[in-house]
Amino acid sequence: MKDRRPYIFLSKIMFIALLITLLPLPNYLLLASPFWVLLFFIYWINYFSVRWRFFFALIIGLMLDILNGSLLGQNSIALIISSAFIINIKQSFHVSNLSTQQVYVFIAGSIYLGILLLTHVIIQGFDFSWIVLLSPLTTSLFWPLVQFILTKLKH
Repeated sequence: MKDRRPYIFLSKIMFIALLITLLPLPNYLLLASPFWVLLFFIYWINYFSVRWRFFFALIIGLMLDILNGSLLGQNSIALIISSAFIINIKQSFHVSNLSTQQVYVFIAGSIYLGILLLTHVIIQGFDFSWIVLLSPLTTSLFWPLVQFILTKLKH
């Protein structure tokens, strides 16, 4: 895939990420599953320099909200703020080794989870499963695999 068509690549990888997100899993695995859309979007914003990144984060987050039946805008805000963190460290991200990239992805996943939990606590109260706190860890552990697969798809 050439750099001239980053939006087509984004649509393809987001379709894959949304399908993976919708896979039926047991409840404990579903709660601790990685933020697939965040992983794929992090790859896209790091390897393509395009405009309208936050607009695409908004649209993708809204699609994820609709598919999950969650509060409209919740995933959008989380994806935008996590993406802003990754964009701010983009120069460092490219020159970092894989373990440092995983730390950055863990921080972005923690920001994403923090926003999701904040909106959950505000609306529904402090009632959530503690296993959900593993999601940033699983997100960072899947980063090398996602990066490898998407790099192969890009070429």
